[in-house]
Amino acid sequence: MIFDRTSFDRYLSAHRERFLRELAELVAIPSVTAQKRGIQECADAVQKRLEAVDARVQQIPTPNNGSPVVFAEIGQGKRTLLIYDHYDVQPEDPVELWDSSPFEVRQENGVLYGRGIADNKGDLMSRIQALETWQQTQGDLPLKIKFVVEGEEEIGSVNLHGWVDENKHLLDADGVLWEGANYDEDGTYRVAQGCKGIAYLELRTRRGPAYDLHSSRAPMVENPAWRLVWALSTLKDTNDNITLDGYADHLYKFEDSIYNQVDHLPFEGDKKRELWGLDRWVNDMDDATARRRYFFEPTLTICGLESGYTGTGAKTIIPSHAMVKLDFRLVPHLTPELVQDLLRKHLDRRGFQDIEIINLGGENPSMLQVGDTAIKRAALEAYQQGLGLVPVVEPWMRGSGPIYALSDHINVPVICAGTLWHPNSRAHAPNENILEKDYFDNMRLVAALIAAFAANA
Repeated sequence: MIFDRTSFDRYLSAHRERFLRELAELVAIPSVTAQKRGIQECADAVQKRLEAVDARVQQIPTPNNGSPVVFAEIGQGKRTLLIYDHYDVQPEDPVELWDSSPFEVRQENGVLYGRGIADNKGDLMSRIQALETWQQTQGDLPLKIKFVVEGEEEIGSVNLHGWVDENKHLLDADGVLWEGANYDEDGTYRVAQGCKGIAYLELRTRRGPAYDLHSSRAPMVENPAWRLVWALSTLKDTNDNITLDGYADHLYKFEDSIYNQVDHLPFEGDKKRELWGLDRWVNDMDDATARRRYFFEPTLTICGLESGYTGTGAKTIIPSHAMVKLDFRLVPHLTPELVQDLLRKHLDRRGFQDIEIINLGGENPSMLQVGDTAIKRAALEAYQQGLGLVPVVEPWMRGSGPIYALSDHINVPVICAGTLWHPNSRAHAPNENILEKDYFDNMRLVAALIAAFAANA
């Protein structure tokens, strides 16, 4: 079918300020799921926005009294497009590093700042507003659209798998449009068909004093901080190789065509290092090696350490506890459950039975549904017809998300497509932002994708 871009753009221009106000209203709700703040209020706000475009909306509980999923249906047609987004956001800390209030959208020089505006409220609102604009300028939707908007993505979508199991009857679809995508330092847009998995674990040890002790007792008192350091030193060597027992036995060998596809993707290593403030890659590797590792290798990252005194000046103590937060990015054959089991056995073999492992969430990798699919073809056509762009197709994102719960679990192909994540959008960090131009381009992309996906049914 033909997408009338002229009338669509005219409506966007006429309602530009209202659309930005609606986005700001959603960002203003501090829906920090890790702290159980603002979740129900935000779910209600999302439901209200979807009902405003005549969607049939319900909030469906998740297992374990988790955050509700906002599920909506709108339109009719031969094809069904399932759209995934989330309404929860990361904590705003450290607040002192923000240049403005995290939950008040600040507009400056064409940039919109606010917690969750890139990840993921900008994407969610622009898609809903794209449907409104379609209805007002193109008429009825040419296909059925279903929304699955969850409230626990930022804590690992801990209840989404169970929710999908309980609600599979609602999820029949021909393709999944996942939350967002990014473009590079050189303006290259990227779409992906999956993502790595993740295991997020916390390690704690209290093998030491019951309370912080004067450090003069160190010759005869165990130090939990040193104990944790010694345990961590067994997990990686100084060349950045993961040395967790059994980890390498589960690595996946991809087809040569996938390696070849990745080897020919643009990378722009110099620009990445400049943007991230780096002089070199780890181990002084070249860009080709870095690109391969980025796509194909699992990771083990120390995300944060806590122990003892870290304030101003000196305080001579033996700390009473030590803690580290780790994330593992996973490739096929590695699951969160397997990684936790391997880690437990690894530590026990070395006498670290006292170190407690706390599971803070995880996702299986979704990296095997690559190839030519109808939703991928529609997305590529949408970039060309809606924005005049030719994106690069990647097999998967290097980040993680609950794609497995929907795409692999219900056997529906997925595409990650969008315009909001620019190279310095700072998702999860202070001064998170999107470009105002990109916000409205995302609406054009959604409309063009709807037209392309429906036309090829």
